[in-house]
Amino acid sequence: MARYIFITGGVVSSLGKGLMAASLAALLQARGFRVRIRKFDPYLNVDPGTMSPYQHGEVYVTDDGAETDLDLGHYERFTGVSARQADNITSGRIYRDIITKERRGDYLGATVQVIPHVTDAIKEFAQAETDDLDFVLCEIGGTVGDIEGLPFIEALRQLHNEMRDETCFVHVTLVPYIAAAGELKTKPTQHSVRELTGLGIQPDILLCRCEKPLPDGERAKIAQFCNVRKSAVIPALDATSIYSVPLQYHAEGLDNEVLRHFGLTAPEPDLSVWDDIVDRYQNPEGEVTIGVVGKYVGLQDAYKSLNEALTHGGMANRVKVRVKWLDAELFEKDDAEIAASLEPMHGILVPGGFGERGTEGKIASVRFARERKVPFFGICLGMQMACIEGARNTAGIANASSTEFGPTDEPVVGIITEWMTTEGLEQRSEGGDLGGTMRLGAYDAKLNGNSHVANVYGTTDISERHRHRYEVNVAYKDRLEQGGLVFSGMSPDGLLPEIVERPDHPWFIGVQFHPELKSRPFEPHPLFSGFIAAAVKQMRLV
Repeated sequence: MARYIFITGGVVSSLGKGLMAASLAALLQARGFRVRIRKFDPYLNVDPGTMSPYQHGEVYVTDDGAETDLDLGHYERFTGVSARQADNITSGRIYRDIITKERRGDYLGATVQVIPHVTDAIKEFAQAETDDLDFVLCEIGGTVGDIEGLPFIEALRQLHNEMRDETCFVHVTLVPYIAAAGELKTKPTQHSVRELTGLGIQPDILLCRCEKPLPDGERAKIAQFCNVRKSAVIPALDATSIYSVPLQYHAEGLDNEVLRHFGLTAPEPDLSVWDDIVDRYQNPEGEVTIGVVGKYVGLQDAYKSLNEALTHGGMANRVKVRVKWLDAELFEKDDAEIAASLEPMHGILVPGGFGERGTEGKIASVRFARERKVPFFGICLGMQMACIEGARNTAGIANASSTEFGPTDEPVVGIITEWMTTEGLEQRSEGGDLGGTMRLGAYDAKLNGNSHVANVYGTTDISERHRHRYEVNVAYKDRLEQGGLVFSGMSPDGLLPEIVERPDHPWFIGVQFHPELKSRPFEPHPLFSGFIAAAVKQMRLV
């Protein structure tokens, strides 16, 4: 039977519950246990797919096509365990499913209530697909006391009563440092734990976030007032890197305390992989600067996985990657400003996004990278911008555009149902269904054996995760290739372009998918490793 670790947060938000869950899972995994991490999100959206990146950060996509919370990216990057749709649930999804059942008459006329119907649905989610696991870590979003989170707390209380010996509650809290008094204050933690116990849950372990070392006396005080063992009060100081957090938590005894709670013994964890990761991060042998020309550069969480994948590429090459976030809208009028901003870059990356805003600036960035021979990497919309730039400036299609940006006579990019053929509208999608909807999740691709990307991957058969509605129009393939843009990766049926590149360029690759979603610190994605390697060469040429 799987054991459950429930992770709650108190005092303030953004304490790093997701990172804590990922780090603890990595430590348990290093001891030989099979783990999976899940996220409970109390908001009423069914999923974050329609939420603004400024509201919620990036949308993390799983192999099975679920649009999920960005914390699932942390979970995957730290454990290597691919997340599934079953690993993220929201209040919106629960209420939608319950109301659908009520309208169908599934409840046989009973009054539908939060208890038991909502709490039972939460418990079913927590326990689904766990037969092959030793530990299931469940992170509850938000802060204890939030009204929308109460059904989740109640469901966990019930689970604890039903399987008392197989549950552990870890409460992540804040011990603030008051500079004027020169002291760490434990009272917010005491109040947070009191709030949680008032809801029927006594935490077993307290993870105390603090910016100063937690004195032994304060640790004993927290233990006494919060009714936990002193060894179960785990200090969590700010780390120099997120990848040093597993090592830091192990040094403070977090995984030992969890095993002690369950009465388990296990070998000491093999953390050599994490030692190597931290060494590569903290002791680089050089530095490269990558210009990311995007739409949401004001909030780096909008590109969380991308930022981490660039870091992984730096680790693979033992260099520090300095990311320069550049607002694409600033590049739409002044060529001199574009050159001044991009000339110091050792590589240029245009990431994914939706909508027309900033697209002309992205196209101008692609042109700069192509003409100046600066390593270029286009992802999703970035690949589409590379195709439109190539169509306009090397293939002679002056009016090339995307139907996403409005009506156009030259739809180099469009929804599949908009593509005109000699027989009329093309109605096929890769899955064989009618209509063109968002492509989500993992799809296979075939690579040209003589291409740059085949050398990068070391294979001609790949699977990558997608999240987009628009595709590069394969009807323009021949004309674009005459302009020097080679279609080096296609869907297995040959209908959908997956990768383009320029053989006459040091490193110019655009991909329709999101490779950053599958990059891990202990297994950097080959495209990011190759891109940073090209940036290192560019840095040495400057």
